Amino acid sequence: MAEVKKIATRDSYGQALVEIGTEHPDVVVLDADLAAATKTAVFKKAFPERHIDCGIAEADMMGIAAGLSTCGKVPFASTFAMFAAGRAYEQVRNSIGYPHLNVKIGATHAGISVGEDGASHQCNEDIALMRTIPGMTIFNPSDDIEAKAAVKAAYAIDGPVYMRFGRLAVPVINDTPEYSFVPGKGVLLRDGKDITIIATGLPVSESLEAAKLLEADGISARVINIHTIKPIDEEIIVKAAKETGKLFTIEEHSIIGGLGSAVAEVICEKSPAPMYRIGVRDTFGESGPAKELLHKYKLDAEGIYEQIRAQLS
Repeated sequence: MAEVKKIATRDSYGQALVEIGTEHPDVVVLDADLAAATKTAVFKKAFPERHIDCGIAEADMMGIAAGLSTCGKVPFASTFAMFAAGRAYEQVRNSIGYPHLNVKIGATHAGISVGEDGASHQCNEDIALMRTIPGMTIFNPSDDIEAKAAVKAAYAIDGPVYMRFGRLAVPVINDTPEYSFVPGKGVLLRDGKDITIIATGLPVSESLEAAKLLEADGISARVINIHTIKPIDEEIIVKAAKETGKLFTIEEHSIIGGLGSAVAEVICEKSPAPMYRIGVRDTFGESGPAKELLHKYKLDAEGIYEQIRAQLS
């Protein structure tokens, strides 16, 4: 059997920047002394005159990006999620969100899969922070194909966009002829009648594997990929709530303020149904190999399966 291709979505981000930069001369890329890690270095190599290294000054970078956007440029401001959403929150809110400027934020190294860098760099709160900014679109792609599509979609959107990328290589799962990336629309990856698993980002591929384990137990699980956290696809969530009754949200993010909260808001208002949030449970991460951390925090296929089985019992 052929080995499944695995690519880190931060690599996809760098490649997609080159692709849109080739097609659109108004694209400029900013980084905060992390071009090798965020993979914007590949854009710098292709278009050195359109890459700006702002140094270890993320707040300044957001202000520069805001200024460039008022001059007809389409800036992609890039750094780790912890610094993009955390350290520079005020500038993102007041200098980009408030005037609704056309700035794209590429946030890499999100979630606990950052691994050995530890809790200080494992941002599990960024989606919660960005969701509160009016008019902010949020993409959290699940694989290489989706990540590249998200970057291209971000360019086409007139307004601020936050894109979340990971460090860990993940399986390519969207390489099918019927796959289509539509901002704000969820993707049905697997149909089922007993429960619905709603996942985003890195855990999407793990959720598909968990669904296979559940199937062996006689449980038919529908799996939905939510690549756009805001605006979220309310229609696909309501339909799942009505047809399967039980919902489980899966995210490599705090269960507070992220996908689980967004889904809960939808079903509470439009189609009440039992649901359970699977993610980082109100705790900081720790240093360790990415795969071991995902296992410890029960965000791999085995952990997702165990948590769902426990709730169904």
